[in-house]
Amino acid sequence: MSATWYECKVKYRKLDETSGTQKVKTEPFLVDAISYTEAESRITEEMSVYLSDTEEIKITNIKVANYTEIHPFENSDRWFKSRVSLIAFDEESGKERKTNMYLLIQANDVKEAYDNTIGVMKDTMGEYTIPAISESPIVDVFPYFSGEEDDMKRLEKFTMLKNSVPVDNSMDEELEMADALVTEEE
Repeated sequence: MSATWYECKVKYRKLDETSGTQKVKTEPFLVDAISYTEAESRITEEMSVYLSDTEEIKITNIKVANYTEIHPFENSDRWFKSRVSLIAFDEESGKERKTNMYLLIQANDVKEAYDNTIGVMKDTMGEYTIPAISESPIVDVFPYFSGEEDDMKRLEKFTMLKNSVPVDNSMDEELEMADALVTEEE
């Protein structure tokens, strides 16, 4: 199951590093969630860490982000949106078809983002091109299992739910015999 990423625009007070004063900013963040409601809940929870008790946030917009994959890299401070065009040959028409996918890559500059994109795509079997890389306004990304939350409790609950589904492993002898007869006739 692939992750669904939601882009949440959050309005909050942030300390401006250049002037040293607090300014109201609206910045986009990315959260991994299964619905708009969960995205709202998660971004509120994640942002509460950065705020004092008297400060509040206002969520101005939530939308599904069109990123296929998210790739963080160590020692990088910005996010870049890489457009990767997968090239496929259509045998019926005899033409090449391009399908675009968007990757969110963490890097320090565009060249590093390009190198990181090449690194991510190195195991791809088909042909591809990278027609565009641009700096993304995304400030931070909050995956579902970030390592700072109660991951073990969530994993145990998930495993418990997964294992609670009864599985019928008994064989249907009639079907097995039918398969055996078909194989012998061939």
